[in-house]
Amino acid sequence: MKTLSLLTLCALSLPSQAALQLASPFTDHMVLQRDQNVPVWGWADAGATVEVAFSGQVKEAKADASGHWRIDLEPLKATFESTELSVKDSSGDQVTLNDVVVGEVWICSGQSNMQFGTNAVPELRRLLPKAKNLRSFHVSNTVAFAEQKTCEGTWKTVPPSSAVAFGFAYFLEQSAKMPVGIIQTSWGSSSIEAWMPRDMTATVPHFQTMMEEFDADTATREKIQKALDAKPWSGQQDVFLRRQPNILYNAMMKPLAPFACRGLVWYQGERNTQSMEGMVKEPWFSRNSGMLRYGEVLKKWIERYRQEWGNEEMHFLVVMLPGYGQTLPSSPERGPENPAAHSWAWLRESQLQALNLPHTSVANTVDLGDIKNVHPKDKLPVAQRLALLAERDTLGKEVIAEGPMKTKVEAKGDSLVVHFENAEGLTTTDGKAPTGFWLADERGKWVPATARIEGETVILTSPDLKKPLYTRYAFAGKPTVNLVNGAGLPAYPFRSDDFKP
Repeated sequence: MKTLSLLTLCALSLPSQAALQLASPFTDHMVLQRDQNVPVWGWADAGATVEVAFSGQVKEAKADASGHWRIDLEPLKATFESTELSVKDSSGDQVTLNDVVVGEVWICSGQSNMQFGTNAVPELRRLLPKAKNLRSFHVSNTVAFAEQKTCEGTWKTVPPSSAVAFGFAYFLEQSAKMPVGIIQTSWGSSSIEAWMPRDMTATVPHFQTMMEEFDADTATREKIQKALDAKPWSGQQDVFLRRQPNILYNAMMKPLAPFACRGLVWYQGERNTQSMEGMVKEPWFSRNSGMLRYGEVLKKWIERYRQEWGNEEMHFLVVMLPGYGQTLPSSPERGPENPAAHSWAWLRESQLQALNLPHTSVANTVDLGDIKNVHPKDKLPVAQRLALLAERDTLGKEVIAEGPMKTKVEAKGDSLVVHFENAEGLTTTDGKAPTGFWLADERGKWVPATARIEGETVILTSPDLKKPLYTRYAFAGKPTVNLVNGAGLPAYPFRSDDFKP
């Protein structure tokens, strides 16, 4: 009988090779998801019988005509105990993975703010020596024209390099008291379309247009191939590759499915607020239309990923875009401002549409960010809020995980009354009147509102409007806001009007 080393497995880049091999996410030091069926898959000789043994379970399956096999382990209990996972086939090949534990597994994906490193955030860097029971799998950045079966990466007994992913895992482990594994697959300035499988062209019209244009663009495809043939890439090649549609999904996400996980943290959207006209060359497609579509696309993307993973309860944690750019309201009367920053408010509204699906959460970051820097360093509260949402929604903890959310707006004479949920202890961070509210009448003219708290409501008035009809809160690129609940979590942005950008 021959035993294959892990190094040998990594060298087997093509699943069509006959030797027994496991899919890319299965390496030494991995974390398996607790309390779910755990798919284990790979390749062997066609027709070979494959046996997987782990934690007292022994299961068999036959490789199909292409050599692919899959075995689903029954749900496992969390454990810090290091265990072996053994795989062997009827030809005598065997693979043994060492130091396998069971806990909570999350994929962390998106663009540059998900990549943003822990070492650049002092508050999180100081937590690194205290981090226990965290493991990570970093998917190497690359692209592919077709969906791939393997990717580059290996599990390590160290925290992820991403500040948000590390902080999230750190606080989640503090609450869960079990191993936490993070699969990090992200790339700066990538759009959501970069992470979409090609078959979504059937449900997303503008993506179909993008892929038709991409397929017809011989120069772009040749440029991509030239870059792939010439690693390492130059800086310009790096930016060029990550800004293309579909090809990141093919190389950096598809090979991970259906590795069992609790869910996916998605920190992306900046790219979809910028240069939208350049992403689709059709004259009907504009930055505004792209932002308005983002929410619907995000929901379809989530549903498609759940299909890929075969898990309708796969949880998605979306990070709202933090503050950036101007402080004026995003309104028809906004005056001169940074157009890209103006887009931030509208894209946040689209991100919140994810909440229309079950098993989703949105971490509110509208009070964070940097007016001049699209890569803010205040990642600690982002991580803390993500962990709170995961504790409540996936660990069943009784914690306050969200700030006030508008339920209705009621007109009363010359004032509007805003009602909230999650508003127990409604207050402001500085003890002053709430800021960030605007009012408009039937003309659509926006003016700053005077706001005061009454119980779990906010009363809005303005001397400039006798009969206000609409209100917006925190609806700007970098709004000045101070409204929080008793847990100190910020109120979510909203608007009660239906005006278009």
